[in-house]
Amino acid sequence: MAIEVRIPTILRSYTGGAKVVDGSGDTLAELLTDLDSRHGGLRGRLITDAGTLHRFVNVYVNDEDVRFLGALDAKLSDGDSVTILPAVAGGAFGFAAAAAISSHSISLHNAAAEARDAVAAR
Repeated sequence: MAIEVRIPTILRSYTGGAKVVDGSGDTLAELLTDLDSRHGGLRGRLITDAGTLHRFVNVYVNDEDVRFLGALDAKLSDGDSVTILPAVAGGAFGFAAAAAISSHSISLHNAAAEARDAVAAR
């Protein structure tokens, strides 16, 4: 089973600069596990410690938002196209999310907490 996965620029350091990689799996969760076995660290940028998709990452299967397809349980088929996109948001909170995705040393959880603190301090 071959599934084409489009990787955003901000995560290409995990794929050796590749814009598109192939993976396999019957669900999005299985696909991300498969990708992580070949592109270590990628899954950690997309999945929270609680095992859900980060809210600052949008994932689409054949142009359909996976949040409406069962999130990590979204079913995949041979030939599907998966697109990963960082969520776009304004203000300090959006910048913190983008920085967290690109940073190897800051988790999204910590960045979100820092952004909430910064917004609360205003």
